[in-house]
Amino acid sequence: MGTAAGRPAGPVRRHPVIAAYQQALPLTELTEVATASDWCRRWTHRTPSWRRVRDGGFDSRRYSVAPITETVAKAFVIGHHYTGSYPSASHRLGLFHDRGVGLELVGVAVFGTPAGAHVLSATFPELDPSRSSLVCSRFVLTDACPGNSESWFLARCHEVLYAHAVRGVLSFADPVPRLDAHGNTVAVGHVGHIYKVTNALYTGRTSPRTLRLLRDGTVFHERSVHKVVHQDQGHRYAEEQLIALGAAVPRAGEDMRAWLASALEAAGVRRLRHRGNHRWVFILGRNRRERAEVRLGRPVLPVTPQQPDAAAYLR
Repeated sequence: MGTAAGRPAGPVRRHPVIAAYQQALPLTELTEVATASDWCRRWTHRTPSWRRVRDGGFDSRRYSVAPITETVAKAFVIGHHYTGSYPSASHRLGLFHDRGVGLELVGVAVFGTPAGAHVLSATFPELDPSRSSLVCSRFVLTDACPGNSESWFLARCHEVLYAHAVRGVLSFADPVPRLDAHGNTVAVGHVGHIYKVTNALYTGRTSPRTLRLLRDGTVFHERSVHKVVHQDQGHRYAEEQLIALGAAVPRAGEDMRAWLASALEAAGVRRLRHRGNHRWVFILGRNRRERAEVRLGRPVLPVTPQQPDAAAYLR
């Protein structure tokens, strides 16, 4: 990955776990491996590491999947997932490892309905976007999990969802790496290796957009922009994010659109061109006939993505 315009200069510092695997991986910046690769990724404390499928070690007799509370799911996802954020959820499932002295939570999958129901209805036009079709918004396993853990965990999650009358699941893979203001990699980019090898259908990308990145590499979302400009519920939290990074406190009666423009600059917010996430589709059913009953609103593409994008920072 070459240096992009507007990106902080200097070498990218790697976590020791990443460095240990780097020589074996055919990449220079630890992005995504090809979907035919023997490698699979894990996350612990928002830092990626890698496991080889051929190393084995997964024993399904020592693992179980069960619903977990919002509190437990949120703490695990924020603590380990690279985004450091937690979405709204209707189903929260945990992967537990029985070590002989009790169960340890080593993975979490979160399923729910996105803010815009059209995200689901465009793909599953005949399914209820809040009941029979859902988005897999977080899927994270720690580095305590051996290779092949994620495919087993995902299959068990789908069994639970099917039992709750869910027939379609939409998953997204973000292929764009992200750096913080110091040049450290905070998101390595992935194309959805786990979805491909578990027989998901590829239906292309979401719409291109430009992301606003805070100094720690997290995204200042478009909905936060809307809340600030229109002073909708939650605007204070979005404003405080920018104030903590150097923006001035807005004055009473101030034009919030103008304030936001100056606040983004003062906070050192960078812009990243994003070509869109990869969209993967799972149709749930006990057999081929049941799966054939679910009609898709998007064409299935024969060519699937192999490598992530290069990061394109804008001035």
